[in-house]
Amino acid sequence: MIPPALRSLCAGGLAHRIPARPLVSQLQPWTDVRTLRRDAKPSRMVLSKTVARSPSDRKVRFNKKQAEGPFGGMNQTVARLPPKPGKAGSDPAKTFGSLKKSDSRKAMKMHRALAVVSYGKRMSIKARIQDVESFDQFNLLPQVKEALCNDALKGMVDLKPTPVQRLAIPELLGQGHQRMKNPPKEFLLAAETGSGKTLAYLVPAINALKLAEAQDPEIQDYNKRWKEEQARAKDSTLKQSPFDEPHPTMARPRVVILVPTAELVEQVRLVARSLSHVVKFRTEPLSATKAADQIHRNLYSTRGTDVVISTPHLFASIAESDPNVLSRVTHLIIDEADSLLDRSFSSVTTSIIDKAKPSLKQLVFCSATIPKRLDSYISQEYPDMVRITTPNLHAIPRRVQLGVIDVSKDPYRNNKNLACADAIYSIGRESSRHEGPIKDEIDVRRILVFVNEREKTQEVAEYLVSKGIDAIALHRDTSEQRRSEMLNTFTTSDPMRIPTPKLLRRVYDLSLMSR
Repeated sequence: MIPPALRSLCAGGLAHRIPARPLVSQLQPWTDVRTLRRDAKPSRMVLSKTVARSPSDRKVRFNKKQAEGPFGGMNQTVARLPPKPGKAGSDPAKTFGSLKKSDSRKAMKMHRALAVVSYGKRMSIKARIQDVESFDQFNLLPQVKEALCNDALKGMVDLKPTPVQRLAIPELLGQGHQRMKNPPKEFLLAAETGSGKTLAYLVPAINALKLAEAQDPEIQDYNKRWKEEQARAKDSTLKQSPFDEPHPTMARPRVVILVPTAELVEQVRLVARSLSHVVKFRTEPLSATKAADQIHRNLYSTRGTDVVISTPHLFASIAESDPNVLSRVTHLIIDEADSLLDRSFSSVTTSIIDKAKPSLKQLVFCSATIPKRLDSYISQEYPDMVRITTPNLHAIPRRVQLGVIDVSKDPYRNNKNLACADAIYSIGRESSRHEGPIKDEIDVRRILVFVNEREKTQEVAEYLVSKGIDAIALHRDTSEQRRSEMLNTFTTSDPMRIPTPKLLRRVYDLSLMSR
């Protein structure tokens, strides 16, 4: 009979000598076998449930198994012995078949993860944004306010900032951090699509750009020499040579905005151009749609460049050939961060961030969805990042009906193309029961199908055509004229006369387009 004290000492010694492994306690016979297995890493498409909370606000559980030092395995209550080796050829799934239960809602994991911001957090955010009613409450330069109200938001009746703008603009301007010795430099803007995130990060960046320009002696001296040269040329009767002295910001932008596609480059450029008429700054969009000599000519123009909007791979190649292109960058904005920090872009994006860090004053991540993988990356790499979230983040609008198809079950058996065609047929059967305002006309449904990769668009379109569905693939390589024809046909409201219950269906991949 071993005394209790020695028994606990033996248990501690065994736990210290033998690698710790989970073991079902005999005192808990109801423990599920699934607890013996290591949890799989979350999918890159599963949304995070803790977007609004920084890592310091989360409860951290101490794991004794990961304790370091010579005494890390002491004071264990259970001897963590390795399990007994089973018989050769034995199947754990068959041995514990009664305990293993499949998740009947596996296909709904994405849906279950959408409601990620707690009700209390949503209410507190709504209370904060109610205090902001006008852009005049922001510490913006007069010319920035004028450009914002008269050009960027021209035609709007009610000029009020959106929820994300009410939260992000004062935070990025540092209105609440004047007395802080080390104000925050890293920010996360998480808001739903169409909420005004572009202006939310662009307006503070342009405001900071103009403030820095007024205090830059190189730029002030250049402007003085340029004005003197203009006055001399105006007073002189002789023809003067043009003032071709390079601007200090030639190929040295101070604001860099990274987006995943060429269409988004154009979309952000239009927003920036609406502000540049009054504020006076130069924007250069860089994408694969332009020729290499044109990109080089525009970026290295003697007029200088203040803002660069580019895709990561193109800008990384430029930075590799000319590292000084990042020497003056003070504001780096990663738009669509869930895509740019994913597998296809992460290495390139992080390399740009690392090269820009010496001169960087603000790093902004912006996205409409925050997967768990991105949330974990931010918590690990940027634990002090300020998280700005809106009340409707990851919330499905009430007018949208969400349905999930489990393609792993019959009759699809992991055939996603078949599941897509079946879903389109189901929508077609429903619409065929409704006639239009004119006899022999039916309610035509127009359908969008999104895919992850450009190469997949043609494959899906050809499969749908083989099943009798009128499908067209639309992606970045589609010519501008052809793209306009497709969109005009797709968006037209003219009804179609169809004698039989056969519907016109348009299947597009708009993942690489601006809208």
